[in-house]
Amino acid sequence: MYSFMGGGLFCAGVGNILLVISTATDYWMQYRQSGSYMHQGLWRYCLPGKCMTLTDSIAYWDATRAFMILSILACFFGIIIGVLAFINYSSFNGFDKTFAAGILYFMSCFFVLLAMAVYTGMTVNYYGKRYGNWRFSWSYIMGWVSVVLTFFSGIVYQKITILSFISHPHVIPTL
Repeated sequence: MYSFMGGGLFCAGVGNILLVISTATDYWMQYRQSGSYMHQGLWRYCLPGKCMTLTDSIAYWDATRAFMILSILACFFGIIIGVLAFINYSSFNGFDKTFAAGILYFMSCFFVLLAMAVYTGMTVNYYGKRYGNWRFSWSYIMGWVSVVLTFFSGIVYQKITILSFISHPHVIPTL
C-alpha cells in the first residue's frame, strides 16, 4: 500500500507544482495582432517587450483565478494529510487520513476543472470571433495536465481507503 501512497503523493506533488506554475505564468494564450505576437495569463498580458497587469475585473478571469487558487490550496492540504498518512502519523486516530487526502485531491481536480472550463469557454467565445491567429499556450496546457494528476491522486487514495477497509472491516473510515 505504501507504493500506492508514494505514487499518489508524487502525482499530487507534481500536480500542485504544475498548478502553481500555470496560475503564476503569463502564457495561457498567445495571439497575433498588428504583426506581432502577444501573450496573456491570469494576472498580466504582454506586448512585445512590455508586460502590464490586468486591471480590469472581468468575471471569467476572476472566476478562473479563484478556482485555480482554491485548487492549489486543496491539493496542498491534501499533500500534507497524505504525507501524514504515509508516515503513519498517530495523532487523530479516528480520522482516516487517506480518505481525507483523496477527497481533497478530488476537490482540487474539480476546482481546476471548473477554472479550465470557464477559461476555455469564454476565451473560445471571445477570441475565436475577434482574432484569427490565436492559440492556447503552455501555461494553459499545464492546467489541464494538473487535472489529470490530481484526479489520479484522488483515485489512488480512495483505492487505498477501500483496500484498508477490506483488510480491516471493523474500522469505519470517518472524516
